[in-house]
Amino acid sequence: MPCSGPPKPRKDATLLPTIWWQTDYGCLPKPRSCAIGLTHRSTQGDALMRILVTGGTGFTGKALVRRLHEDGHEVIALDYKEGVKTEEIRHWGTRVIIGSVTDRAVVEEAMQGVDVVHHLAAAFRELDVPSTYYHTVNIGGARIVLDAAVAAGARRFIYCSTCGVHGNVQNPPANEDAPIAAADYYQQTKYEAEPLVHEYQQQGLKTVIVRPAAIYGPGDPERFGMIFRRVAKGSFPIFGSGKAFYHPLYIDNFVDALEKVTHDGVGDGRTYLIADQEYVTIEDLVRRVAIAMDRKVHTPHLPFWPLWLAGHAFEKACKPLRITPPIFPRRVDWYRQNRAFDISRAKNEIGYDPRIGLDEGLRATACWYKSEGYL
Repeated sequence: MPCSGPPKPRKDATLLPTIWWQTDYGCLPKPRSCAIGLTHRSTQGDALMRILVTGGTGFTGKALVRRLHEDGHEVIALDYKEGVKTEEIRHWGTRVIIGSVTDRAVVEEAMQGVDVVHHLAAAFRELDVPSTYYHTVNIGGARIVLDAAVAAGARRFIYCSTCGVHGNVQNPPANEDAPIAAADYYQQTKYEAEPLVHEYQQQGLKTVIVRPAAIYGPGDPERFGMIFRRVAKGSFPIFGSGKAFYHPLYIDNFVDALEKVTHDGVGDGRTYLIADQEYVTIEDLVRRVAIAMDRKVHTPHLPFWPLWLAGHAFEKACKPLRITPPIFPRRVDWYRQNRAFDISRAKNEIGYDPRIGLDEGLRATACWYKSEGYL
């Protein structure tokens, strides 16, 4: 499949044998139209639908919008600001509406005639905002979108929560019934919106909640960017033992799951953890990134707690200045908190099958980072 131009909508998409970085086109110099893998499958036979994606120009949103177009659906993307990605998804035929999910009038406009809603928009790692901002966007915004969906006669509502609601998993792997231990405003407010979704399910709106693990892949320079850049330099200090578990989620795998629950009768009223097939230790993840990049990397072990104190100090100092701290508590906790999940429910109930493995996903991501100049 060519690696340029907008996706061609089609009703009977099939699983292709390769992904973009493996094609004859190789690692294109600037594959901006290939920010996500192009392979996918559509296994449902539903009629084409009008679908609203909130947060539609973000990393996950853009990947989902593209997939839905490839499946032939009419897509509306709601996001809070214009940008390069906005113009790209418009080029695919997406109707883009600029505005916040907290603006009821904007949401109602976007919702007209919609069959299915994918609610991805959220406040995440915001600078210089009060804690109430997370509540306003992540809980209040969810209620506004749910209200508008019901009023417009939408059939389905898919809510994107986070695996982070389970916090530091004490007995890995955790399933959907594991204790809730949200550790920050983002995780807490994402979880607090889940009962709202259940409430609307009881009122007749068909809903599904997904809790994705750490989403990464071509198109996102941030999630794994730090890991790849350090490995590229040949040294990756590991603070602590390096034995904490981490569970990645390749972007195409997550979009596969979202595509499945888009269709009537799939996962109604249920909550699903979505992740790749395997979880790994931090130390093993670094080693496999090095293999994907064909680099040797030194991994010296250093004490954890000095870094933890520095993370809190930097966050406190940088917040009033509205700048991103070089390190912050969430990133520091990456070295010590277990994130490992049991995806059996999603596999058994919705047919989720993570087809892109970790090594394949890391190679694709490394290729994209290089072609885009991040490495």
